[in-house]
Amino acid sequence: MSTSGQYYNKFQEVSSRTIQVGVGLLVSILTIGTVGYYYIEHLNLLDSIYMTVITISTVGFKEVGHEFSNEGKIFTIGLIISSLGSLAYVGSNMARFVFDGELANYIKTYRVDKKIEKLKNHVIIVGYGRNGEQAAMELAENGVEFVILDKRDNVISRLRENPEILYIKGDATHEEVLEQAGINRTRALIATTPNDADNVFVVLTARSMNPGLTVISRASELESQMKLKRAGATNVIMPERIGGQRMAKLVHQADVVEFIEYILLQKTSDVSLEEVSCKKLSQRFVGKSIGELKVREATGANIVGIKVSGARYVFNPDPQMILSRNDQLFVLGNHEQVKKLREVMESQE
Repeated sequence: MSTSGQYYNKFQEVSSRTIQVGVGLLVSILTIGTVGYYYIEHLNLLDSIYMTVITISTVGFKEVGHEFSNEGKIFTIGLIISSLGSLAYVGSNMARFVFDGELANYIKTYRVDKKIEKLKNHVIIVGYGRNGEQAAMELAENGVEFVILDKRDNVISRLRENPEILYIKGDATHEEVLEQAGINRTRALIATTPNDADNVFVVLTARSMNPGLTVISRASELESQMKLKRAGATNVIMPERIGGQRMAKLVHQADVVEFIEYILLQKTSDVSLEEVSCKKLSQRFVGKSIGELKVREATGANIVGIKVSGARYVFNPDPQMILSRNDQLFVLGNHEQVKKLREVMESQE
């Protein structure tokens, strides 16, 4: 069950139980008080009810009819104490629910759920460990909206401290949790849990609910890589393997590694490596060569690679290579140069 569902059910449970107990106690006290005054002080039924109401409400009115006997006074004392105790019990239950933070958490989660309902073309991150947190930071820095799914109480408590993060507490292998995260409106899902079996189930569930979804999964074991691919993962990342390769390359290709990391991870506007889709390629460039785009002269950017028809990668493509609207370009340049390139490619003049 999701976070909001848990809090909503708990809120309903506490409220319903408190109301039921409160009504039950009130009816019991009214019944006992009416019967007591009727038999002890020999009041009629209306006066007995009236005396019970003014006693438990502590309004301070005088006794009805005549001065009460000692037995009647003792009964009245007991009635007042029991009514105050009942009200204190009901009030303390509600106060505990409020001051323990449960009500505040319910309100926060309710607001988060309302924001998630409005999301489109966002990313779902399953698991908020080291990999999940890094993925969230990268998406946030690039202005991509995301939702975090995690079932651990300590993680959810940490996420609540940041009002900018959208989260759901729940098991991502359950369809209702993915539905709440907007699986049918999302652009991609990233599974980062340390358990490969959990990632396989998440990938299977997500793929069955949204066949066109981009699914990226973490894997700890080499044999899990093929399982995740068969389950429907678009890409499988092995952090330990990548980390080992990077450390080895830093021994004999340190400058190359640092140069590539500078291009991919730097936070300045000097240079970046970006994907440029040819889907909106102007008709005047369809069937023409890369050289005829005159990219360097017109924009200052450089085409360093191309994915041909979504299948084959070509690095440092020949200027005579023919373009189509099914291609994807990899462009090196600053933000303005890449923006200018897109404008040139889509321009009809």
